[in-house]
Amino acid sequence: MTAVKRKILCLLAVIFVGGAMPCAADSIAVDYSVGVTINTGGEEFAPYYIASNRRGTVTQQHSALMSAALWHEMDTTRRLSWGAGIEVWGGYSSSVDYQRYDPSSEIITDNSQHPARLWLQQLWAEGKYRGLFLTIGQKDIDPGFLNRSLSSGDLVMSGNARAPIGARVGFVNFQNIPFTNGWVQIKGEIGYYRYGNSKWLENHYNYYNNFITTHYWFNYKNTYFRTNPSKPLVFTIGMQAACQFGGTVTYYEKAAVVKEVKMKANAGAFWHAFIPGNGGENLGDKIYVEGNHLGSWDLSLEYKLNSEQSLKAYYQSPLEDGSGVGKLNGFDGLWGVEYRSGKRGVVTGAVAEFLTLMNQSGPLHFANKDFADENHPDGSDIGNSATGGDDYYNNYCYDGYYNRGMSIGSPMVKSPLYNTDGYLRYTDNRMRGFHLGLMGDIGSQVNYRMLLSWRKSFGTPLLPRREPITGTSMMLEATYTPQWLHGLEIKGQLAHDHGTLYGNNTGALISIFYNGNFSF
Repeated sequence: MTAVKRKILCLLAVIFVGGAMPCAADSIAVDYSVGVTINTGGEEFAPYYIASNRRGTVTQQHSALMSAALWHEMDTTRRLSWGAGIEVWGGYSSSVDYQRYDPSSEIITDNSQHPARLWLQQLWAEGKYRGLFLTIGQKDIDPGFLNRSLSSGDLVMSGNARAPIGARVGFVNFQNIPFTNGWVQIKGEIGYYRYGNSKWLENHYNYYNNFITTHYWFNYKNTYFRTNPSKPLVFTIGMQAACQFGGTVTYYEKAAVVKEVKMKANAGAFWHAFIPGNGGENLGDKIYVEGNHLGSWDLSLEYKLNSEQSLKAYYQSPLEDGSGVGKLNGFDGLWGVEYRSGKRGVVTGAVAEFLTLMNQSGPLHFANKDFADENHPDGSDIGNSATGGDDYYNNYCYDGYYNRGMSIGSPMVKSPLYNTDGYLRYTDNRMRGFHLGLMGDIGSQVNYRMLLSWRKSFGTPLLPRREPITGTSMMLEATYTPQWLHGLEIKGQLAHDHGTLYGNNTGALISIFYNGNFSF
């Protein structure tokens, strides 16, 4: 590379990533990936395990998609480093009819919708100095607490939906805490984002009852503490927290707008998204806390059987408000155990999980302040309270915790994408289920992955079902990486759903990707 080109690249680095780019004669490694993904199925949506935990890229019955990605990985071993990348998807996806009320004819009409024909999946630039990083743009967020390949999905940030757009800052991996001699490490991050899904909500809403909330902000943060990872027994404890705030909520009743509230997105709202506090425009925000807060307590204990194999038990406890923070929701949460072999073989990893969201701090919610108005500023005269009815992933003025129909949290809770009646909230969050995952190698060029789950849903705490519905989902995946062409990856999936939760649906997916790199 000529000196002139190096100076130009250094100038671009100063502009975009704060000068974190090396300006000596270092080579810059660039990775790329191009691919084609095709799927088909028997129902209007792809089977559960083809659609879930795929970052919202494949959801419809039929798809023929192309993707391309280009990125430079940040070098975490250097004191000063940078990274950047872009990922684009596009192609054909089949349509689904959603119900919409037509006020001119006073009837429900079919509203045909499909994903965008071309979209930006990721676009980011980032830099690090010592143990701190800053990322700007749209990049996948992975708390790193669960095995994304085998787990049913994180309760707060699972990778099931498309990533938000914003900025975040935090620690690069786990960092030693001073004066602990390496016995305690810390990791954490905080970011503010926009999901940009207002148009999706407007296109899929039935415009008859309930409400729609658009143009809101999103805050996500986590903090984890871990004991010395070089020891045979490693304990991790942490907390994730997310908040939807700001935006405009419009209430409908029999197709008529009955109220519209524009919620604040000022400095106070940003602070209350980070440290919960009362404020805002809605009565509930003024009395309790501003925005829709949720999160989880995360705990794990990992035992290293030898230098390669490990066994980990973990638990995630959901929280929607103070009752969840105080663990008043019983055994609710994700209970799991994971095995890693640490080397190639017939079984390289296995996961078994039990998810229950049945308690939700009890079936009733009553607080005297809920009945406050101009004539009764202190609310009801009844002094007792019942802090139940947590209604996980739902909120009284935000449609739900999802992006473009796909749950941001656990995909085991049926996403609102499947609500073809145009209802924008979760309908089956009071549920329990099992999930199993297994992966391994068949020879040196083929590996496999098998996923199986069963769920039983009772509706929601506030809108229970007359009869529970159940669903069984399964998937078998094989990936071929031939030795004769390094970088080529051919993947095939067969998936099936059975029951009343997702219906009876069989589908298949095949993808062909080529991954490579170059330097300059």
